[in-house]
Amino acid sequence: MSKAAAKNRAQIVRLLIPAGKAAPTPPVGPALGARGVKSMDFCKEFNSRTAHIQSGVPIPTLITVQPDRTFTFVTKTPPASYFLKQAAGIEKGVGRPGHETSGTITLKHVYEIAKIKATDEHMKTIPLESIARMIVGSARSLGVQVVP
Repeated sequence: MSKAAAKNRAQIVRLLIPAGKAAPTPPVGPALGARGVKSMDFCKEFNSRTAHIQSGVPIPTLITVQPDRTFTFVTKTPPASYFLKQAAGIEKGVGRPGHETSGTITLKHVYEIAKIKATDEHMKTIPLESIARMIVGSARSLGVQVVP
């Protein structure tokens, strides 16, 4: 693909931004500034859209930057690891998952997290049971034990 054709395509930027705390500092500023977007405009719109969410919750965001430097963005639900850490009451996962455990959660927690994750656009076609299995896999990689 030629350089001219690459410039005429929309660019997608993926960022993990704390809810209500977007600022034109790294990582937002450099990621958008390099594409010619005013990062302050994005920050104001993002903070207003995430005002209803508890401050500081990490929100995965897909920003689509058009060739004319306009942008649109889609916010998703927080990562499963964030919910698992909250449910288990831990700060971070273990260094050696499978050998050490840092906390425990119940299957009820797993299904509650799966229900929240099921609202994401890319998860709408996946059955709840499959999403719950993904959550259990994430819990294992964090060193969180799932008990019935």
